Amino acid sequence: MNLETYYEYCLSKKGVTEHFPFDQDTLVFKVGGKMFALSSLSQWEKGNPAVNLKCDPERALELRAEYDDIQPGFHMSKIHWNTIAINQSVPDDMIKNLIQHSYELICKSLPKKVRVELNL
Repeated sequence: MNLETYYEYCLSKKGVTEHFPFDQDTLVFKVGGKMFALSSLSQWEKGNPAVNLKCDPERALELRAEYDDIQPGFHMSKIHWNTIAINQSVPDDMIKNLIQHSYELICKSLPKKVRVELNL
């Protein structure tokens, strides 16, 4: 997966916006004002791409046991976030599935008023 594919896939989700709330390097995708994916642009440029994604805690543990390239979230809650190394052992289709899972978790957590406003 390249940066453009990751970027376009995240932005293709309904109601998604992009931000740089921490610095000019960390690209954050949000829905309803809440983060669901973030990644360091400089790490993509260096050939070490990774993405942090929200994940159901039980599923997170299963994924970490199955894939060496899925680790507890870097600088995030280790219970609810995973860091996935891109272009390693995790297939692109699985990464897209995990992006979708993260997006859906955040959508479900949004207040009903926000979900209605975003037509989710």
